[in-house]
Amino acid sequence: MSTVAETDSRAPLFILAPPRSFTSLVSTMLGQHPRLYGFPELNLFMAGTMDEFWRGADHDGGRKSTFWPVMRHGLLRSVAQLYAGEQTIDSISMAYRWIRSRARQSTAAVFAELLERIDPLIAVEKSPGYLRKRQYLDRIVEAFPQARFIHLLRHPRGQCESVLQARGGKLMLMMLNAIDTAPAVPVIEPQILWHDANRLILEFLQELPPAQWLRVRGEDVLGDPDAELGRICAWLGLPCGAPELAAMKAPEQSPYAHVGPINARLGNDINFLLEPRLRPARLRHYDLAEPLPWRPDDQPLHPAVVELAAELGYR
Repeated sequence: MSTVAETDSRAPLFILAPPRSFTSLVSTMLGQHPRLYGFPELNLFMAGTMDEFWRGADHDGGRKSTFWPVMRHGLLRSVAQLYAGEQTIDSISMAYRWIRSRARQSTAAVFAELLERIDPLIAVEKSPGYLRKRQYLDRIVEAFPQARFIHLLRHPRGQCESVLQARGGKLMLMMLNAIDTAPAVPVIEPQILWHDANRLILEFLQELPPAQWLRVRGEDVLGDPDAELGRICAWLGLPCGAPELAAMKAPEQSPYAHVGPINARLGNDINFLLEPRLRPARLRHYDLAEPLPWRPDDQPLHPAVVELAAELGYR
């Protein structure tokens, strides 16, 4: 296994995974390491400039997401915490002004400013929205060529069921066009999102030096956190003794591991924010060939999904 010593040891760390892949928990756990700083979802690299970020509009004028006002919460909370030392209605209002005063700056420049603010800590960030377009991932590497990436995995059955059960999950899938139109009656199909997001991550990482990325199964982090957190820290070149493990296994201690003030409540998955503790894992062992509970035709996972899942170690 290559180590981060071969790259820039201060480069930011990004966690790549589709929604409902344990991203909020794992990112926050890592961010509690004494040498790391865990941000909520910033979504900065979904835009080129801060004006584009604030408006939630693409360069061609199209809307980024129906949920865009909520997708700004992570940056608002981060600015409030880093510059006011708290997250209150007033400090979030200050963060609004901080962001708007940088309308002409690039999102990369603003992220660099946040990195300076947390210096000497190393940034950890996860924004599932970065997987909506390859352009967003390329923007990260263009701005930070030595950035590190963790490809965080979750079994397709577990991830799909979790998305369907999540608040707003079905609406999100519809907005992302994750719909199987082959049957007479179209079916909301979360495995499309799982497949396309993970395939995009694979194609992106294949173009980077092996030392810059690591693949991690979320089930392993929950099942044996000491071993898996130790493996991640070894890759990052960071200590992982008893104090570091204790800190990482207390994600609820993060300033972002709770619902924020009324003008910026989210920034992470709401289910995590309501119960951010690391709990004993109750993980199912799925059969890739068994019928899917959300399919009225009792079809199993699509062959392309089964093939990719096997490639990623799920058999």
